Amino acid sequence: MPRTNFKELLDAGVHFGHLKRKWNPAMAPYIFMERNGIHIIDLEKTILKIDEAATAMKHIARSGKKILFVATKKQAKEIVAEKVKQVNMPYVTERWPGGMLTNFPTIRKAVKKMGSIDKMAVDGTFSNLSKREKLQVTRQRAKLEKNLGSIVDLTRLPSALFVVDVCKEHIAVREAKRLGIPVFAMVDTNSDPSDIDFPIPANDDASKSISLIVNVLCQAIEEGLNERKLEKDKEPGKGEKKSIRKDLESKDISPELIEALTEDEEEEGNEASEAESEEEPIVNADETEEKEE
Repeated sequence: MPRTNFKELLDAGVHFGHLKRKWNPAMAPYIFMERNGIHIIDLEKTILKIDEAATAMKHIARSGKKILFVATKKQAKEIVAEKVKQVNMPYVTERWPGGMLTNFPTIRKAVKKMGSIDKMAVDGTFSNLSKREKLQVTRQRAKLEKNLGSIVDLTRLPSALFVVDVCKEHIAVREAKRLGIPVFAMVDTNSDPSDIDFPIPANDDASKSISLIVNVLCQAIEEGLNERKLEKDKEPGKGEKKSIRKDLESKDISPELIEALTEDEEEEGNEASEAESEEEPIVNADETEEKEE
């Protein structure tokens, strides 16, 4: 049974695309018609793609892996943060830090820096600092919290990436593709779906449209997490893995993607662990500027 229906998508305005002159020809298979100079998205295909993406996300969550949600546009920020927080997945709603995936150990060092500042407040070191130093450290902590606070629990590279608006988040998509991380994304009529493993043709500018799709995917993740809790005591057997594979194959997903989604939890955590072991402090750009003054 589909996870959403035609009426829900229609009411949320998922079918509204961009102006005809702004379209990307690669989106032609997902466009139903043109009306008043605006492209209309084929919602029947959207339903199928949402179902495929939700099934894949459910299996990723069930295997205990993380999905990183990326949405820095103002319409999506609060929606994504609120819904993704409920399923305990990492997300980026502020500026995408360049190299977050390709230079992951450095990002982990910055996250670790937050922990070291918190320890300073607990063990009394903070009270020994001068007023100026306290102000610098507090500002640095606030900046790190704003940009990286939502990925504190991301100790290794994510197993998948979900993006709202691939045009705006093209750097994140490029980094994920370079590392072979599957990408789920909402693609509007001005986007190129060819680099996306699980494209969901939808209006990525309306808050209602974003909310509906993110909600459906978060529900699928929650289902996967609940199933994981039930099966935590026993290790998944070969039969269960076969059923997961069969379920994914029925969704018209490429063999390479199925392999990536069903592989065991033996991801490359080496880079993250190296970052955890290094105790080098991060020098904040703002801090160095103030010192120079």
